[in-house]
Amino acid sequence: MLNTILIIAAIAVAAVLLYAATRPDTFRIQRSVKIAALPDKIFPLINDFHNWHAWSPWERKDPAMKKTHSGASQGKGAVLEWEGNKDVGTGRMEALESIPSAKIVIKLDFLKPFEAHNTAEFTVSSTGNVSDVTWAMYGAQPYMMKVMGLLCSMDKMVGKDFETGLANLKQLAER
Repeated sequence: MLNTILIIAAIAVAAVLLYAATRPDTFRIQRSVKIAALPDKIFPLINDFHNWHAWSPWERKDPAMKKTHSGASQGKGAVLEWEGNKDVGTGRMEALESIPSAKIVIKLDFLKPFEAHNTAEFTVSSTGNVSDVTWAMYGAQPYMMKVMGLLCSMDKMVGKDFETGLANLKQLAER
């Protein structure tokens, strides 16, 4: 009886691991919001990492987070390193590309609670006095992340933070 249970458990674990191997090698998480403000008002809030304290969802998760700014003051070459509690972890981000009032591409290096290297991208476009702001994160999805993704949805977890951040950004820009 014990052997049967162990064999069934081993088959179940093997099936889960094999299924994880079939998952995509990359991921993308994306959220968007419409903001009643022009890109010229919104973009500086994103492009200058010094302004993230006013809208970033992680600032509220750890108000005591330690941050270090270096490189350019804003835009391409700007760097922000952080060390926070278990909710925000430790990492570094660097602006790789900045197209004024339109797009910023950020290299994200997470060190804790787990190591990951991804890209974040903000795009801003407008129709009349309303801007569409999209926040995306994408990158490689190593095998262990594929397995973890079967247990918990990174899109739901990080997506909620993106939604909160975009709502904060909207509230700030529409003032």
